[in-house]
Amino acid sequence: MILASKSPRRREILEMLGLKIKILTKDMEEYSEKNSIIEKIEDIARKKVYSVACDNTKEYVVGADTVVVIDDVILGKPKDREEAQEMLKKLSGRIHQVITSYSIINIEKNIDVVESVISEVEFYQLSDDKIQWYLDTGEPYDKAGAYGIQGKGAILVKEIKGDFFSIMGFPISKFVKKLEEIKVDINEI
Repeated sequence: MILASKSPRRREILEMLGLKIKILTKDMEEYSEKNSIIEKIEDIARKKVYSVACDNTKEYVVGADTVVVIDDVILGKPKDREEAQEMLKKLSGRIHQVITSYSIINIEKNIDVVESVISEVEFYQLSDDKIQWYLDTGEPYDKAGAYGIQGKGAILVKEIKGDFFSIMGFPISKFVKKLEEIKVDINEI
């Protein structure tokens, strides 16, 4: 199976099932003209996968996109320390959504699936010192919403409602359930 993502977290989640993963990505602008947030994220996830699947028509290609949403605003990966700090202050003491959309495409077998999982995450009230400590770890800079629940960012989280692995970057249980629904043997991919 081809993973159309450079995310080490997605690779780790998929390899946890014993899947043999090959990483292939294409540079593309992560932009969508769709209207709703879910439609936008699904569109971007599908575009990432489709761009790789077109060159690998016999292969199963999978990928995903994860965003943090608060006050109907998408928080992607922060550009710098200042933006990461602003994101963490905005999330402090509040509940936000983490939306992960995944896509699996096999052009030869006419498989083209895209789905989303929405989870809720509540943060503790964060002091300025705790935010500065977390920024100093370097962890926030390659993660949507400026935190990683599977790393040091776990100490920021008071409660989750939803799928931990989706928050981490790939909804593995929903993915496997979808494979069963569309009659794809996980050993085949």
